[in-house]
Amino acid sequence: MIQVDLSGIPQVKLARKTYEELACKAYETLVEQKGAGGEFTGWLRLPACYDKGEFSRIQEAAAQIRKTSQALVVVGIGGSYLGSRAVIELLQGPDYNLQPKNTPDIFYVGNGLSSEAILHTIAALGDRDFSLNVISKSGSTTEPAIAFRLFRKLLQEQYGREADSRIYVTTDKEEGALKVLAQRRGYTTFSIPRDVGGRYSVLTAVGLLPVCACGVDISQLLEGAAQEMEALLSGSQGNPAVAYAAARQWLYSRGMTTEVLAAYEPGFSYMAQWWKQLFGESEGKGGGGIFPASVELTADLHSLGQYLQDGMRNLMETVVYFEKARRDVPIPYDQEDLDGLNYLASRPLSQVNRTAMEATKQAHIQGGVPVMEIQVPDISERSVGALLYFFQFACGISAYMAGVNPFDQPGVEAYKRNLFTMLGRPGYGPGIAGLPHF
Repeated sequence: MIQVDLSGIPQVKLARKTYEELACKAYETLVEQKGAGGEFTGWLRLPACYDKGEFSRIQEAAAQIRKTSQALVVVGIGGSYLGSRAVIELLQGPDYNLQPKNTPDIFYVGNGLSSEAILHTIAALGDRDFSLNVISKSGSTTEPAIAFRLFRKLLQEQYGREADSRIYVTTDKEEGALKVLAQRRGYTTFSIPRDVGGRYSVLTAVGLLPVCACGVDISQLLEGAAQEMEALLSGSQGNPAVAYAAARQWLYSRGMTTEVLAAYEPGFSYMAQWWKQLFGESEGKGGGGIFPASVELTADLHSLGQYLQDGMRNLMETVVYFEKARRDVPIPYDQEDLDGLNYLASRPLSQVNRTAMEATKQAHIQGGVPVMEIQVPDISERSVGALLYFFQFACGISAYMAGVNPFDQPGVEAYKRNLFTMLGRPGYGPGIAGLPHF
């Protein structure tokens, strides 16, 4: 379903010749689950062998949330919320909460420590009926744990004993602080598979419960992912994920150290945030790795466009383009034509958007920025499921090509150690390690 166009890379044939062999080896490492972190590749075949019983319980819980709640508060950080938000905003619109609908508004907390942000969410909730979905493998990660305390207290104040029936917990199947609390209080629980890391977990209960509560057809989402899985697991030859991984690693070897992900749909913004976490945490290790950045086009052509066109030539660009518009609007004719746009009258806006993409792509290539294009059939559950799986698969290959473990994140622990020490958490001594001299 997902196709990759590499014609925007100079000497692309050389890239294929010198790097696709490495990519094919990395493909085998990933598929055979024999590389570093291979025990965390449960997502690899998940779309075809997910827990059908848990899937039904997710649908039942989502229906209950829609029935009893005007809002759903999702508590999580990183992979615990980025994937679901990406899917919801792409499929239901970035202004989802402002739309008239028969599904609950959705709020995301626990992804930071701003009291201002928390208070804004509480004010937005007002006295509406709401439910809580807290997502954490351990239950003790600082940001979501604090947010859970705050919103659990709100629930208890608003509903008393009924509060527990409005709390949905997604956590480890057997252990952890959140699992213990859920057992004590009788919360509805869903499992995060132990062989699936957070940034690869969007197609588990982590992402599926809030997505389903917002009216997305998760059966179609998984079906699209399953079809993409079947295509990508059929072999490395002619494989678009292999081609994409090989091209980006070849460009990196040529000094293109930053990859800019671009899309021409505002609803793609959080998909780009999810992509940045996926590739940033998977590849940024050992003093190396491609730095993932993103832009929203055409809007950013009027801000970052100058840099993209004429700035430092350490950039590669990846454009995600949806081939078929889900809806369209014709450009109207104006009698006065003071803006000189009557030459576009009656044309569909999607046609102008596509032309802008093609013109920008050509300009960037001419300006020395290699451009890869990832072609997605449309904005639908099936296509979005396919795109999620494609990026996960390509990321695993690319990271193995770079010689790193795609499934750990040792650097993330550094700030946590300092934070716990400074806050006086039991078990952490006074002071922090000395700062480096630059």
